[in-house]
Amino acid sequence: MTSPLTGSSKRVDLAPSLSAMRVALADALREQRIEIEEVIFRGIRSVADSFDETDIEYAAGLRATVSAIIDYGLAGIEQGGDWSAPIPSVAVEQVHRAARSGVGLETVLQRYAAGHRHLSRFVMAEVDHFPSQALHDILDFQALLLETLMERASVEYHCEVQRTSRTREQRRAERVRSLLTGEAGEPSEFNYAFENLWHLGVIASGPRAHELVRGIESRSVNRLLLVVQDKESLWVWIGSESRAAVANLGGSLRGTATKGVSVALGEPSKNMRGFRLTHRQAQAALLIVSRGRSDVAQYTDHMLLAAVLQDATLARSLEEIYLVPLASHSDGGCAWRTTLRAYFETEGNAAKAAATLGVDRTTVNRRLREIEHRLGRMIRTCQGELDLALRWHDLRGAGDAQSTVGR
Repeated sequence: MTSPLTGSSKRVDLAPSLSAMRVALADALREQRIEIEEVIFRGIRSVADSFDETDIEYAAGLRATVSAIIDYGLAGIEQGGDWSAPIPSVAVEQVHRAARSGVGLETVLQRYAAGHRHLSRFVMAEVDHFPSQALHDILDFQALLLETLMERASVEYHCEVQRTSRTREQRRAERVRSLLTGEAGEPSEFNYAFENLWHLGVIASGPRAHELVRGIESRSVNRLLLVVQDKESLWVWIGSESRAAVANLGGSLRGTATKGVSVALGEPSKNMRGFRLTHRQAQAALLIVSRGRSDVAQYTDHMLLAAVLQDATLARSLEEIYLVPLASHSDGGCAWRTTLRAYFETEGNAAKAAATLGVDRTTVNRRLREIEHRLGRMIRTCQGELDLALRWHDLRGAGDAQSTVGR
């Protein structure tokens, strides 16, 4: 019998225990973690909904939920028996977000079922390495976990609907969403000139978000449209007949954001099309803020990174083409990445990069040649992509240790 404890290509005489097989199966699936997440995410997005297809925040929450639920499912496979654990908080919040956004409960539950089917296929793909009875027991337990998740999702969904339905702010938010998606809506019901103003979209989140908005209201702007998403999240549009006025206010927000508030900013844009565009830009900037690298982010400063966060193919390509080859170095690529950052920051001046790093120029040039050899291309031909890959690496929280700088 093939043993997962020693690799699929080796055979042993002793049959492992069910507990050991659970651990081995979970480990085998974790080795395929990236592929599993992509397959499940694509699968659940195929369960389409008219609203969430165009909402970046909802899609980002969906991605985070997929990741958390996979970890939850793998832990269940590993532990088995009477194992139980709280439903991941990001999954609960995503159910609340679905209820607030008008995504149907049927869609939510169908996506849980789709995710379960795809994970089960990965489990069954290991059938040659495990006794069939063990796999059946594991699949039965996964089905019980699915029932638990779907029951909890249903309860949380109905509770959120009851909490938010019929409130004045909720109805207002729904009408603004209709305007954003181009569905039926009557702009005249708002005291805001959608077609005649320059707009700046702002998304503020945190326990003191309302303080920030009160500060905006006290400044000289023509119009202010506010939508309360929940107690700690606000959508704001600042409107003025002057592009410079909203641009200047956006600049001041970047420097004076209230402590305890995350701020994502779009770019000044005009008329109803601009009203929608600047909000979408703020949503994209919010993806950067949500990574915890900064309390304030404006779209133009991070548009390429935001694109990476929204495009799984682009993210995976940067990883495979640029980051994986660099990581093959004995130190995990830390010295190479640090050298490239210094080289780019000094506009390709090896001498200045060496001074920044505290090494000699020969060392920098040697590292650059090693990098080019590893990548199979000249740095000058892919500097933009390589720089983006490094920033993507840093955004994920995988920054290099300071001790590598002087290597």
